[in-house]
Amino acid sequence: MAELIRDLDRPDGWLLTVDGVAQSYVDLDDPTHLEFDYVRQIGDVIDLLPSGPMTSLHIGGGACTLPRYIAETRPGSRQLVFDPDEQLIEFVRERLDLRGVPGLRVRIADGREGIATRADDSADLVVLDAFVSASMPGGLATVEFARAVRRVLRSGGTYIMNVSDGPGLRFVRRVIAAVTDVFDDVLMIGEPGVLRGRRFGNLVVAAADSGLPTEELASRAAAAVFPTRLTAGEKLREFHRGATPLTDADQVAGPTPPETAFT
Repeated sequence: MAELIRDLDRPDGWLLTVDGVAQSYVDLDDPTHLEFDYVRQIGDVIDLLPSGPMTSLHIGGGACTLPRYIAETRPGSRQLVFDPDEQLIEFVRERLDLRGVPGLRVRIADGREGIATRADDSADLVVLDAFVSASMPGGLATVEFARAVRRVLRSGGTYIMNVSDGPGLRFVRRVIAAVTDVFDDVLMIGEPGVLRGRRFGNLVVAAADSGLPTEELASRAAAAVFPTRLTAGEKLREFHRGATPLTDADQVAGPTPPETAFT
């Protein structure tokens, strides 16, 4: 069940929860306010991409925090969200003014179905932030899906993923092995405690054929209120060395976070 909790510190800030799990945060007065750390990290990647309007695809909608951010920071952008949860999307439409976001369309479909409908070389950005019962669907983490994303990206396009994992980081290692099988330029951003496998958390993975703003992102990561660490190049290759890329045949979903992750 979806619920909205008002942020007492911001006049029109809202936390969207689903079955008691925090899913999205939006500030209707200020769409540039990104409350969750991992969303701010994704926003940093987007900020450093070539300026101007973009065509973006979003797999997973929730309250559509990032589409609102792009609409505000890059006027004229065209955006399409794929989300299979029709009831949730209708809730967000009615309660969080989704219809008022310029240039945004939402289709009720999962990520695989949605990407399959898009033409080759039709998007500048694909953002994957999709979870079912707090777990990332395995079909969105495979080599085959990364190839499908690469097909729809234009030259110079970027793919950004939110991946959650816990001690051992086995899942994200396999995800990165899959992504690096398709894209030549890949990086990962995460909090030191998560990267060391000490606790469950979010990791942001960005991929492109070339030209990721690695140095600028590393500076932003280090200067954040809660500093994060960027891993790329040889260090990233060492991170996933020996990991088997996830494929459709594996049918492996992301790990479910412990209850303590939400307390």
